[in-house]
Amino acid sequence: MAIRNDNNELLAVLSVRPVGGPLCLEIVMTDLKDAIAAAGQHWSIEVTPPGATKIDSFAEILAPDTTVNVTFLPGTDPMDTVDVAVRLRDDGMNPVPHIAARSVQSRDQLGSIVKEMASRANVDEVLVIGGGVDNPVGDFASSMEILETGVLQENGISRIGVSGHPEGSPDINDDQLAEALEWKNDFARREGLELYIETQFCFEADPVIAWENRIRARGNDLPIRIGIPGPATIKTLLRFAQISGIGPSMRMITKQARNVTRLLTVQSPHTLITGLAEAMANDPESRLSHFHYYPFGGFARTEKWATAVAAGDFDLLPKGGFSVKEN
Repeated sequence: MAIRNDNNELLAVLSVRPVGGPLCLEIVMTDLKDAIAAAGQHWSIEVTPPGATKIDSFAEILAPDTTVNVTFLPGTDPMDTVDVAVRLRDDGMNPVPHIAARSVQSRDQLGSIVKEMASRANVDEVLVIGGGVDNPVGDFASSMEILETGVLQENGISRIGVSGHPEGSPDINDDQLAEALEWKNDFARREGLELYIETQFCFEADPVIAWENRIRARGNDLPIRIGIPGPATIKTLLRFAQISGIGPSMRMITKQARNVTRLLTVQSPHTLITGLAEAMANDPESRLSHFHYYPFGGFARTEKWATAVAAGDFDLLPKGGFSVKEN
């Protein structure tokens, strides 16, 4: 539960959890600022191969061992993704290249791609997605078909991310999403692999929290890395939201975009993160774990903001959310 003062300002999160037996309970009060900083630990960030060409050195921007996802964009050479993964490893990062099922031609090509990732970039973790194309270029139409080949395991991949859709998907109906998630949970148990869910970005916490509750009730045990839009102008956020088919939470950005004078205002995800952090602290059984940042407003800007959140270098705001301190 949330603890608020007379002005309805959130002060702390109170949770109750069992200790040592069903009748033994521990009451834990977590300062909201501590809860936000705790939720912000071990964040990851994303980069596209074209975006990587604008970065001279990842080591000059990121802390060592930062997890960086590398996209596999439709119509591009998968070796572009591999090359960026190599750069990241050489710069001391933990690269997580994407494998887009509908952009892979065959099992042989999949084997070649994963072998290159493992041998050249020492990759042991990948994110497997369906991919943003309507028609597969080859043999694979879904991430599950990639997982079933066994190619990932054969090349030493032991940790695998799969996609999650808190607000639904324009490509797959809700029943199919639920069945796919059940299959992935079974696959993880059967193969003894470490699977996790990485979600599309959202703008509001409530849809994410409600979705996590629903899939947990249906048996999901996979940890969830939540997609967070990095600080960016409202105009930029709206453009990416439209491209990505974001659901109901897009209304918040659309409403703000109606005010033309606000289009170039930088919007940070502070209220989103506050809501998620409160839910994570209040529910010990929640599968929400870490944040994955989409750097729509710039890679370095997002890194600076995410680092400040994890360090607790921010001030809580009277009406909710927080403001990162300017250095």
